[in-house]
Amino acid sequence: MTALAGLLAHGAALLLLPPLLLGIIGKTKAAFGGRTGPPFLQPYHDLLKLLGKGAVYSRTTTWMFRLGPVLSLAAILVAGCVVPLAGGSALSFTGDAILFAYLLGLSRFATITAALDAGSSFEGMGASREAAFASLAEPALILVLAGLSGSSGDLSMTGMFGGAARWETASGLVMAAVGLFLVLLTENSRIPVDDPATHLELTMIHEVMVLDHGGPDLAFIQYGASVKLLLWSSLLVRLLLPDAPGAAGWAVWALGVVALAAVVGAVESTMARLKMPRVPQLLFVAICAAAFAMMFMVK
Repeated sequence: MTALAGLLAHGAALLLLPPLLLGIIGKTKAAFGGRTGPPFLQPYHDLLKLLGKGAVYSRTTTWMFRLGPVLSLAAILVAGCVVPLAGGSALSFTGDAILFAYLLGLSRFATITAALDAGSSFEGMGASREAAFASLAEPALILVLAGLSGSSGDLSMTGMFGGAARWETASGLVMAAVGLFLVLLTENSRIPVDDPATHLELTMIHEVMVLDHGGPDLAFIQYGASVKLLLWSSLLVRLLLPDAPGAAGWAVWALGVVALAAVVGAVESTMARLKMPRVPQLLFVAICAAAFAMMFMVK
């Protein structure tokens, strides 16, 4: 596969595939509940419907409320350029993992600022929870990246997530996978950390921050959330599954991402959402797993 074809495939997968993962999760949850559930392509229809609607803005909000969804989506899409989906990434350089973490932080900052700008006590509560839990999820990510960097001897994400690299440190890879999976559930507001299907303000984290958004703004937020799910899923798949050249690599990556979406749906169908005081404990487990992974993987 030529470099141009790889870039086109990377862009197409990054832009077109994310909503399908939400459809797979929804279909899996419906199957566990004995229901038919919405079709796999329902998220695409929902996004198109939102894009066709208008947006209503309160007179008390400022330009930050309108900028938040756009800036958040832009940061996530740029982060997708440095994440290796299959093969290399669209933008790779030494230290790009730090840029990835900062871009996710910028996306979160934009969403939190827009929520606070609405002046709602409920959205402020969700924003404070988002910031608190993110401060515990980020150390787990940094520790996993440090371990992979020490194991691979590379400071770029393409080298770190080279496809089941360093199998002589299988224990470290398992612990890194556990830490990344827990961070995936946290960063994407999935059960047991948060329930994306509820509208009970007192129990929500991410969803409560976007209650005042509608129309295209809400579409940007939901699409950005699906892209972020794809990015975290890709990191986990590239960590565990072997890399292959050309079309075979894309097939392995696609099957791995789809399977991981089904696993997330199964987790949400078999677990209840944790109480808020329990969420930091879950993230401490992720930090410990990432710390053990770094100790196992760094020589």
